[in-house]
Amino acid sequence: MLPLILYDIPSTVEGSHWSHNSTRFVMSYKGLPFEIDWVELPDIALRMKEIGATPAKHPDGSDFYTLPVLRDPNTGAVITDSWDIAVYLENTYPKKPIFPKDTRGLIHAFIATEVEQITPIRKFLFLRAREIFTKRSAEYFTTTREKYFKQKFEEFSPEGSHERDQHWSALERGLTTTKMWYDLTDGKWMMGNTFSYVDILAAARVFWLKKMLHDDEWKRIAGWHDGQWQRLLVDVERECKVLQ
Repeated sequence: MLPLILYDIPSTVEGSHWSHNSTRFVMSYKGLPFEIDWVELPDIALRMKEIGATPAKHPDGSDFYTLPVLRDPNTGAVITDSWDIAVYLENTYPKKPIFPKDTRGLIHAFIATEVEQITPIRKFLFLRAREIFTKRSAEYFTTTREKYFKQKFEEFSPEGSHERDQHWSALERGLTTTKMWYDLTDGKWMMGNTFSYVDILAAARVFWLKKMLHDDEWKRIAGWHDGQWQRLLVDVERECKVLQ
């Protein structure tokens, strides 16, 4: 079997892995060989056009390209969006399933809820993401986000500001909701004793926070809910055999 190719955005953190896309966890869990092709932010559109990736759509109908994208040289498939990639991997390589029977709808609902939780704090997370990007990507990220929000980066979430306090409160509320769902089960995972894609999604978000945030900020999160998020990350990485 030829290795699958995952296109992802590089960073300056050790190993370059930083993003909250779940594909790396899924492929590792299923024991699939893969390679990562790192693509700088300003190069994404050109590279994705070259490999025939399908663009996403802005609200005005215009195209844009984003990562992750997966290319499978064994089938010729090129898949965009983490959800579509997960479904493709499940259908094409069904060993060690990540979607228990008739759960895709519920798991997709979890994704929608997670997006709602992240949206109120995205300016704070964008601030931290820029700090770990390579120089070219950071410059591109700054220009495009400032244009989108019509605001300077330094105004996104100033240290010690009311906005920063709101961002922390929203982040804690989101993780508290996820904790509540875990507490409603009798087993180790969101679906009791059954490991699934929803656990990968939850851990991928925690991985993202750990990689992006400052050490003291990560320690703050790691101390929430009796250390549940650090344990979840360790447990899922062990289950998937993923190394940071």
